[in-house]
Parts: sequence; structure tokens; C-alpha cells
Amino acid sequence: MTRKITQIIIILLAGLALPQESALEIVKRADNKSRGKTSQSQMTMTITRPGWSRTVSMKSWSKGRDLALVLITLPAKEKGQTFLKRGNEMWQWVPAIDRMIKIPPSMMMQSWMGSDFTNDDLLKESSIIFDYYHKKIGMEKIRGFNCYKIELTPRPDAAVVWGKIMLWIDENDDNYFQTECYDEDGELVHTQSFYDIKRMGDRIVPTRMEIIPEEKPGQSTTLVIDQIEYDKPIEDAFFSQQIMKRVR
Repeated sequence: MTRKITQIIIILLAGLALPQESALEIVKRADNKSRGKTSQSQMTMTITRPGWSRTVSMKSWSKGRDLALVLITLPAKEKGQTFLKRGNEMWQWVPAIDRMIKIPPSMMMQSWMGSDFTNDDLLKESSIIFDYYHKKIGMEKIRGFNCYKIELTPRPDAAVVWGKIMLWIDENDDNYFQTECYDEDGELVHTQSFYDIKRMGDRIVPTRMEIIPEEKPGQSTTLVIDQIEYDKPIEDAFFSQQIMKRVR
């Protein structure tokens, strides 16, 4: 009997000694959940500045980490503009001047549509999976939820715009709750916070993201997911310059 009890205790202790999940595994799971194999969405972006604000509506399509297309539907002045990402190349179609513009890597940090998002933020030029080292700092509560706090630092050969990224990911539902982006000098550039968790299709995800730049009082950008569908098949050929000119 004593021997059997000892064996049971050993088994229980072995279970408790299972290796903890790595920071990279946590980030991968959150990243896969937020993007899906594909996604098709309608979103509304509100840009707020001291004394004024404006709203931009858009449709977006994405497939994996290498293909993305965004169509501006409102306001009328920008309606019909499209943005395309294929691998490491990014393009903008401006129907008002009938011109296709290639967005060079040097413009990744520039404002997207006059917002607090950069070109890199919206079209995900850099990958938080492959371009960074991942380190689990600990656990912190964000708005009452237990979150993993994870530090991302760029790999030496990675073409990225951030010197460091801090992520807070909900330990239960794999949702991003907060992101801090730092420049190469270690200065905080902006904070992204995620709210309004809802069921969208087959998953429960945050549907509102607010980005607040550091040291710019009264300035913010909010992006709301109005509709989204995950994992519906999209052909690679959809993400082309020809489609950019006629997608609606």
C-alpha cells in the first residue's frame, strides 16, 4: 500500500513539474486568434485631435501574415483609395489621380490616413512572431483580467520600426489587452488598449482598439470592428494591383 501511495505522489508531482508555456507560444496563439487563416472585415476609425475629429470607414481583407488589402469607403474625399501588402511590398492606389504608389520601407513609421497608426501598424509589415525575441516578464492585471506581460526585442537582422514592444495577453482567452511600442532609444511612442470583447463569428475578441500617443494631450485614434468573418477562403490572386483598382 505504501509503495502505491508513493507512486501516486510521484505522478502528481510530475504533473506539477510540467514545463511552463514559453512567451513565444503565448504570442503565437494570440496572434493566430486575432488574424485567423483569413479575415474579412468592416471597420470604423475615429481620429481625435484637440478641437476636431474625423471618421474613416473601411473594408479589409487579409490572408496569413503576407497578404492584406484595405479599401477606404468613407469619407467621400478618400473613398476608393486602397492599400495592398504582398510580402515585403506595400502599395497605395489613389483613384483621384489615377496613380499607383509604392510605399517604401522608409515610410513604415509615417502616419496612416492622418491617424496615430503607422503604415506598419495597419498593414502589419513586421511580424511579432519572427522578427523579435520574446521574454515573459510576469503576470499583471489589466482592467481586472489576469494577463501575461511579455517583452519583445528585435532580432539583429530584423527590419522593424520598434526598438521594443510590451504585450499584455489575457491568460484565459488569448486576447491582446494592451500594447506599448518604444523607439530605438527606449522612449514610449504610443499605447494601444483593447476593449469591448464580443463574439465575432467563431471566436470572442476585442472589437475596439484605442491608440494614444505619448505626450500629445487630446490626441487619439480609435478603431472599431463593425463586422468580421474569419477563415473564409480567399484566393491569393485577390491581393493584386488589378483588384486594388476595382474592389468595392
